[in-house]
Amino acid sequence: MLKVGVFGVGHLGKYHLNNWKEIPEVTLIGFFDPNNEHAHEVEATYGLKRYMDEEALIAACDIIDVVTPTHLHFPVCEMAIKMGKNVFVEKPMANTIEEGKTIVNMVKEANVKLQVGHVERFNPAYTALKDLELNPLFIEVHRLAQFNPRGTEVSVIFDLMIHDIDIILSIVKSDVKTISASGVAVLTDTPDIANVRIEFNNGCVANLTSSRISMKKMRKIRLFQKDAYIGIDFLEKNTEIIKLQQPGDNDAFAFDIETHQGTKTISITNPVIEQGNAIKAELSSFVHSIMNDETPIVNEMDGYLAMEVAHQILEKISKSTSKVSQTLAQDDSPREDLNTD
Repeated sequence: MLKVGVFGVGHLGKYHLNNWKEIPEVTLIGFFDPNNEHAHEVEATYGLKRYMDEEALIAACDIIDVVTPTHLHFPVCEMAIKMGKNVFVEKPMANTIEEGKTIVNMVKEANVKLQVGHVERFNPAYTALKDLELNPLFIEVHRLAQFNPRGTEVSVIFDLMIHDIDIILSIVKSDVKTISASGVAVLTDTPDIANVRIEFNNGCVANLTSSRISMKKMRKIRLFQKDAYIGIDFLEKNTEIIKLQQPGDNDAFAFDIETHQGTKTISITNPVIEQGNAIKAELSSFVHSIMNDETPIVNEMDGYLAMEVAHQILEKISKSTSKVSQTLAQDDSPREDLNTD
């Protein structure tokens, strides 16, 4: 039985507590949270011990679950890894690239397991494609959310888009070639809406749009590859595959089209989506990796690479915003009247 301690029992932390309680291979030892309102609620609801000393909680556990605000991820991870504990940390893994690099090196030196909470990897709509070969040439992503003050201490890139960055990096087996990006801070001090184009060395192109000031919710990825289109709806949890029918295919629906190369048969398939809880699935997967000494599905390098691309995007947005500001300043500068003869 693995012992679990949770750091941070706010909104998402409570979801983690509920799911840890349903995993038979673990037992919850306690939690740490300086917020008295959160702490008293958890003590009353879950009957769970509140630790006032971070090191004491870490020492009592095999797994430390870090569900704190992003800027506190690194100090908790550092303390836990140095004490030889396995760590599950919510996305993004750390607040800065330097912190991310340090975590990667520490995990290797300490020989512990670390998993990053990129929960969409465990979404049933995505896992339904586990047996399908994905080699996209073009990717279109839309992740839209209604405004919620919770989580706005970071930009929309780290709040929302990083989910899709991780998914894309896990699918496209190639290094990033170029990134172009634009974004606007509307209701907060950091970008609330952003559009990004990522080009990979293998020729794949990904267009991503994320907004946390939308009137509607949307979490969709569309993959276009030779002879196939794959649509994934993470929100509604459904998946659609449209492709050229191959010999032996037994698809639910198919129709013929005429092309310059002759008649071709198009098939439409909706894979069976297994109902499941993505948070419970990612936590269970981490437990499985520890018990079987396997690399976690979303390990520290995955978390770092997603962070690295996200920081590059923010840098591009910052430079783009700076250029626009300079141009506007020049346009507003006093001008001498032009005399014409």
